[in-house]
Amino acid sequence: MQTGLDKLGAGFTFGLEGKRVALLCNHTAVDSWGRHVVQVMREQTSNTVVRLLSPEHGPWGIAQDMEAVASGTDAIFGVPTLSLYGDNRESLEPTAAAFEGIDAVVYDIQDIGTRYYTYAASLALTMKAAAAAGVPVWVLDRPNPTGHYREGPLLRPGFESFCGLVAGLPIRHGLPVGRLAKWFLAHYAPGCELHVIPADTHGRAPWVPPSPNMPSVETALVYPGMCFLEATTLSEGRGTTAPFLQFGAPGVDPIALVDALRMRECPGVDFVPVRFKPAFGKHAGEVCAGVYLRVFDATALKSVILGTFVLQALMKTAPQAFGWRTAPYEFVSDVPAIDLLWGNDELRLTLEKGKDIEKLAMKAHSEANNWEPGV
Repeated sequence: MQTGLDKLGAGFTFGLEGKRVALLCNHTAVDSWGRHVVQVMREQTSNTVVRLLSPEHGPWGIAQDMEAVASGTDAIFGVPTLSLYGDNRESLEPTAAAFEGIDAVVYDIQDIGTRYYTYAASLALTMKAAAAAGVPVWVLDRPNPTGHYREGPLLRPGFESFCGLVAGLPIRHGLPVGRLAKWFLAHYAPGCELHVIPADTHGRAPWVPPSPNMPSVETALVYPGMCFLEATTLSEGRGTTAPFLQFGAPGVDPIALVDALRMRECPGVDFVPVRFKPAFGKHAGEVCAGVYLRVFDATALKSVILGTFVLQALMKTAPQAFGWRTAPYEFVSDVPAIDLLWGNDELRLTLEKGKDIEKLAMKAHSEANNWEPGV
C-alpha cells in the first residue's frame, strides 16, 4: 500500500510543487521506507519546509497527555517549531505567525479513528485558521489503522471541546484522515482550500506508536471505550506497559470485577484479573488491582459498548474506588470529563441513577450505524 507521503515522494504532487510549507506533523509522518516527511521534502520534492506545527505530545511524541509542549527549534531537523498544544485553550489554535512566509500547510499524522484523539482537532482548527489566512491545506492521507467500523454516540451541540470539536461526529468514525478532513471542510471549516493526496487503502500502513500511551494497534482498538476511564479516579493503565488494556485501582477485587464483566455480552475480548503498579499517572507507586483485556477478535470488538459495561461493573464492584474526575479536562472545567467524552450527559446520568447501561449503549451504537459522513 502507499500513503499520501509515499505518493508525494514518488512525484505525485497534486499541485503542491514549489510551495513553501508549514508541516503539521509528528514522528508518525514517515514513508514506507521509514523516511520522515521533512527528509522526503528535502530530498525528493521542490518544496521548502519553513516550519513545523506541533500537535499534542510534541513533534516526536515525547510529552505525556495534557502536558504543555513548548515552541522552539526541532532538535533533529533544525526547523523552527510552533506548538499547537500549550498550557491554555487559546494555544490550541494557530495564530497568524503559523502562516507567515508560507504558501501551504501540509498535514501528515497517523490517526486512530477516535473522536477524542486530539490530532484530528488540531487538523480542524488549523483548517479553519488557514482559511482565514488564505493559505491552502494539503492532507497526506493515511489508512485508519482501526478499520472502517463506527461506534457512537454522535457528539451533541453544547459538549464540544478539544476532545470532540465538531458536533455530529461519532466516537469511532471509521474514516481515514483524508475523508475526515473533507468532513471538517463540510461541517467546520467551509472556507478552507483543501487538497488531499490520497492513500492506497488496500492494505495496512506500518504501525508507528502515535503517542506515548498508544503502543499498539490493539491498544487503539480498545481506546474508544477504555478512554472513559480517564474521566474517573481509576487508573487507565498509564504508567505501565499496557495502557488502556489494563485498568484498576487500589482496593478493587479483580475476581469480582472479572465475574461482573463476564456476565455481559462482550464479543472479541476476554477478561483476566491483574495487579499492577503505575510508574506515573493516577495511583503512581501504588499497587492496583483490576482487569487486563485480552483481545482475540478485532472485527467483533465493540469498544464503546465495552467501555460502558466496564464503568458500570466498576461502580457496582468497587464503589469505594470509583469516582468521577473533578480536575479540568482538555482545558474544560465546567463540563464533566465523562460528558465531553461521551458527547452528552446521558451516560453519566444513567450510571448515577443505577439504571442498566445496555439500552443506552445500544442506542449509541445505532446512532453510529445510521451515520453517513457524506464525503
